Amino acid sequence: MLKTVRIWGAGAVAAAVVAASVGTAVAVAARPSPHRKPTATASASPSVDVSADNVRAWQHFRLRGTADVPAGSRVILQQQVGGQGWISLPASMNTDAHSTYNMRVALGMKGHNKLRLVDSRMRAVSPVIDVWVR
Repeated sequence: MLKTVRIWGAGAVAAAVVAASVGTAVAVAARPSPHRKPTATASASPSVDVSADNVRAWQHFRLRGTADVPAGSRVILQQQVGGQGWISLPASMNTDAHSTYNMRVALGMKGHNKLRLVDSRMRAVSPVIDVWVR
């Protein structure tokens, strides 16, 4: 049990480090994704668009969306741990002038990963994102 927790923790930390090194302060114009459309209908409502929801370990994918926060606010990527709480990964960025974000992420922990974005006060700014890593 303890060995499993250590291995899982190491995978989450490694995924976070990669996500932080490639996803911090990325300012790329968002393109429509053919995979999944934003879940919210209003433009001011929190939304997320995932470029791929089934990826290989360490394969990069993008999280794009609109956050209901002031422009320039920091958004932080979190991962659900064991179906209970959320841990903040060291991957974050500031929203642009339109309160949108565009973050490049790579995960190494295989299986079902639940992610979300929160603001600096730890309030959720995106719906839960399901990503399967094979």
